[in-house]
Amino acid sequence: MRNIGIYLLLLFVLMVPVIQAQSTEKPEGFEQILTRGRIAAITSPQFVTADMAVIDDDSYVLGVVIDGQVKAYSLNLLNSHEVVNDRIGETEFAAVW
Repeated sequence: MRNIGIYLLLLFVLMVPVIQAQSTEKPEGFEQILTRGRIAAITSPQFVTADMAVIDDDSYVLGVVIDGQVKAYSLNLLNSHEVVNDRIGETEFAAVW
């Protein structure tokens, strides 16, 4: 029984490079516009009150609450940027989507 475990482990170790090599292949017709990690983060977000926000009533937002202070980030905007670097009081954070 112990030998089977060793063989399975060896098989897994040998298969990892094959699996990794296959995962880097791009599908036919795939065109990469931006290299990985090149979507600019929002670093100085500007906020408006909820009644001034120009988003649909049924739009999703990512909300952050720290020490009773609230901020909300439109997921439509985060779909294009993925990261907002922000702060509430002295607490710095990254809102990631």
